[in-house]
Amino acid sequence: MKKISILTATRAEYGLLKPIMKRLTNVPEFDVRIVVTGAHLSPEFGLTYHEIEHDGFSIDNRIEMLLSADTSAAISKSMGVALISFADYFERLKPDILIVLGDRYETLAVCIAAMNQKIPIAHLYGGETTEGAVDESIRHAITKMSYIHFTSTESYRRRVIQLGEQPDRVFCVGATGIENILNEDIMSKRDLESSINFKLDKPHAIVTFHPVTLENNHSAEQFQAILDVCKRYQDMYFIFTKANADANGRIINKMIDSYIEENNHAIAFTSLGIKRYLSALKYSVMVIGNSSSGLIEAPSFGIPTINIGDRQKGRLKASSIIDCKPTIDDIQRAFDLALSKKFRSLSKTTVNPYGDGNTSDKVTSTLKKFLLDEKISLKKKFYDCEVKLT
Repeated sequence: MKKISILTATRAEYGLLKPIMKRLTNVPEFDVRIVVTGAHLSPEFGLTYHEIEHDGFSIDNRIEMLLSADTSAAISKSMGVALISFADYFERLKPDILIVLGDRYETLAVCIAAMNQKIPIAHLYGGETTEGAVDESIRHAITKMSYIHFTSTESYRRRVIQLGEQPDRVFCVGATGIENILNEDIMSKRDLESSINFKLDKPHAIVTFHPVTLENNHSAEQFQAILDVCKRYQDMYFIFTKANADANGRIINKMIDSYIEENNHAIAFTSLGIKRYLSALKYSVMVIGNSSSGLIEAPSFGIPTINIGDRQKGRLKASSIIDCKPTIDDIQRAFDLALSKKFRSLSKTTVNPYGDGNTSDKVTSTLKKFLLDEKISLKKKFYDCEVKLT
């Protein structure tokens, strides 16, 4: 059997990996080992590894690495802990391949350990751009350390090839977020209300705002602008999902807690879990913030997304996305547009550019080809694209 190690460090990352994990665990030739780290193991961020176990997955190992601070220095130290800890883990397990998703600092540290121990890496969702976040550099670095690449769109596939990766190792498979929407058992509105202990008898919006890591100390100021606009809409409910364990993430989460205490038209969660989150999306009037979910999942529900600031700048966007600056006036204009009859009608007919929901099948068949046919050689040759220099 081929040993496949799958890394997950955050709730959002796990939600996207879940359909692939399900598919791979049903392949008799694969011995799938799920390794959990980062915010999953933190009480402050909801101990979300319990969601993984609740979904029926067996966790092979839990590796602590997260320091209880969100400064840039603390994140660097957390990466150091991860690098040391995963060096020991990989030495014991010796997996045939490591599967990672995304662009987080925890993932970068783990990939460095895998690279040093000559473990092939399969990376989901390279080639994307997020110009307002350090994730941009991390994502491209992981791409260069990886052997097999799975992208969410064809344009992102071309960008991975542009980074020098051989085209026959780069596969456009679509976004697993779309697969979750098509296959997850969405709750009724009444069951959702019961689950979150909050009556949704008015229109509601979902708000998720993460730190913009390439803008020094602006996260609190930008998020305060969002809160100031939300406060004007007492006839709406707001469901806040809290920020990740990034630099300044705890500042945002404290601001959410303070807002909830002072306003009874809002509720907050460290993690809603996949089913409740998608159910809340289904019945919402819009998504607000700077999460990739507003760009990838929300269009499939035909609802507007207010995409605030530069965190997602450069990503492919459906026609239901409203880009705005992180100022009170611009956010207010975006609210008015998103709630307008004309834009809501447009959003209902938007085309989601992120695939057909068949991602896990494509990933599984590709991994079978490479792992079972012994087609992996870590001596990668740089692929030179024909480009005109200007």
